[in-house]
Amino acid sequence: MKKTLLSLVALAVLCMALPALAQAETKLSYSNFFPPTNHQSKLAEAWCKEVAKRTNGKVVIEYYPAGTLTKAKQCYDGVVEGMSDIGLSCLAYSRGRFPVMAAVDLPLGYKSAAQATATANAVFEKFRPEELADVEVMYFNGHGPGLLFTTQKPIRTQADIKGVKIRSTGNSAKLVSALGGTPVAKPMPENYQLLQKGVVEGSMHPIESNKSFKLGEVCKFGTDSFDVAYTTVFFIVMNKDKWNSLDEDSQKVIREINSEWATKHAQAWDEADVIGREFLLEQGGEIIELSTEESARWKAAAQPVIDDYITEADAKGLNGREIIDFTISTLQ
Repeated sequence: MKKTLLSLVALAVLCMALPALAQAETKLSYSNFFPPTNHQSKLAEAWCKEVAKRTNGKVVIEYYPAGTLTKAKQCYDGVVEGMSDIGLSCLAYSRGRFPVMAAVDLPLGYKSAAQATATANAVFEKFRPEELADVEVMYFNGHGPGLLFTTQKPIRTQADIKGVKIRSTGNSAKLVSALGGTPVAKPMPENYQLLQKGVVEGSMHPIESNKSFKLGEVCKFGTDSFDVAYTTVFFIVMNKDKWNSLDEDSQKVIREINSEWATKHAQAWDEADVIGREFLLEQGGEIIELSTEESARWKAAAQPVIDDYITEADAKGLNGREIIDFTISTLQ
């Protein structure tokens, strides 16, 4: 009787412990360079909360915005090396490292963030590039049309750009060179001071940054060069070992959230572009529209950037023409 009682007690204790074991937390860290008030930062934080909610607390994520865990340029390597478990930054900060995905950043004439985001994810799914094999990709998003903004000098023609120092990174820096300007490669968080102090005279950035990074306070002119508008691909990736340590149910839930959140990021970019344009105008800024003829000149000047991409991709053993043709096909 005593033995049976002890067995029942042990069984009861085990049954009580099972729910606790089932709910055991996996704690992850998420690094992001955007300030906490930025719409992209808010979405990243919301993603963390959604993961915790839909996994019933099995996966809990501690969020580190504003580069407090890893800086923008170090974010990707920080994920690979385990400094953070998850990271959000942009591929352009590691120029030459992501040759397939770099095609998306080219000045292909983007009209919206929804278009850019769909293209980025489609290119990844199509080619599954080896360059990203050391992480588990969550999803990508791309900002709305990247355009030229200047502090003192209005840019109405390609000739006006000659010699102008313009903050730009990755393929946008190549675009600046092709148009005759002088690219200065610096990350976005440094942009305001660079413009304010006159270290650079202009910046290639999405329209929304005039508000979110307050660049509309120091930039007085914007040029609507939509025919050569570029995007910047932002990655959200997870440390591969951490991903593999998650149970299949949690992985499935996270993949579902990823699909939803890529769309949310694109919507936020597009909504923020409207606000960013209004903010520039409210500060007394001016928007310059290129004539049809001038826009055609800019597009012709930018074509060598695309041609160079194909040559460089081929030299790395990739099929540059195939990548470009597929990328452009997603924009139709």
